[in-house]
Amino acid sequence: MSDSGYLQYQFRGAGPSHMHRHFMPKVIELCGPRERLAGARVLDVGCGNGFTCGEFAKLGCQVTGTDLSQTGIEAARRAYPQCRFELLSATDDLLERLGGEPFDFIVSTEVVEHLYDPRGYVRSCYRALKPGGRFICTTPYHGYLKNLAISVLGKWDRHADPLWDCGHIKLWSRATLTRLLAEAGFTNFQFRGAGRVPFLWMTMVMAADKPA
Repeated sequence: MSDSGYLQYQFRGAGPSHMHRHFMPKVIELCGPRERLAGARVLDVGCGNGFTCGEFAKLGCQVTGTDLSQTGIEAARRAYPQCRFELLSATDDLLERLGGEPFDFIVSTEVVEHLYDPRGYVRSCYRALKPGGRFICTTPYHGYLKNLAISVLGKWDRHADPLWDCGHIKLWSRATLTRLLAEAGFTNFQFRGAGRVPFLWMTMVMAADKPA
């Protein structure tokens, strides 16, 4: 996708979104034992204003964040100078553009639902991971009961609002997200729902490994 066709998401600060309190504990949980994070190289793809990067830096990680939003990268650099931030697309060849060694962990929160080319994004993340590395992403949850509830309540215009600039263009279920990651070569899938009650979750967290 060319930059000329990209409408930048505008960030006005470097604090957490309303979703961080739901998914962040589960993202950290799926990284495994805390000692595994000490000194780990972490890449946040679609880092926005850098808040998630700052949380991983607190755990002793060496953190890099990428995003296409100029305001997001500027806010992140001001708020989290201990991290590296670069203005890059989620579908760029991240490892080549960033240089250096592959990453131990790649996290990407509330990103894949915004992308025209999710396969290109996942392939790039796969290449940027070291063998045995872990990819963790979050995206709004969709499944039979939640979709039915939205339909019965007549809430689809609000839930998938076409007038939301930079909004969601793809709605993912556990099955479709698993298939996307498996196509790229990921294995060992782990799933967590987050927010609300089971099967009406606000978002879902998926972890998968690049084979060693």
